[in-house]
Amino acid sequence: MRARTATIGDLEVVFHDLSKRMSDEYAAAGKDAKSAYDNLMMNLKEGRAHALVEGDRPVAIIAWHEHSDAAETLFAAQDEFFAAPTVRFCKRHIRRIQQLAGNVPIHSRGWLDRPEVARWFRIIGYVERGRQHGALLFELPPA
Repeated sequence: MRARTATIGDLEVVFHDLSKRMSDEYAAAGKDAKSAYDNLMMNLKEGRAHALVEGDRPVAIIAWHEHSDAAETLFAAQDEFFAAPTVRFCKRHIRRIQQLAGNVPIHSRGWLDRPEVARWFRIIGYVERGRQHGALLFELPPA
């Protein structure tokens, strides 16, 4: 897996076969796939989105924006993204995003109580910070 600057085409490919778990997450957050797409598109146009690519095919998009004293993430993925090797890749890549954002904490949220999601965040280095606006807040402290 590798990361590169995301394109509109990457976003379209990922959303064409969006994982059901992502759709469920958006719904739990009170959003739909269209609003998630629009939010990712805004960050993409501002140069703050990466495509996570397996072979030549984008399987996920991660975007970020600075908010107060942290960087907030946005995410979309296809089913094939959710595999053990991607966790190792993401552990390195999220630190790269953190550098690009000025080495501030990274905040990511989960609206569904899924033990595998919390475990995934812990393996990457995030710390659970409790609930915020109905979601579990995970924070990756600065390196």
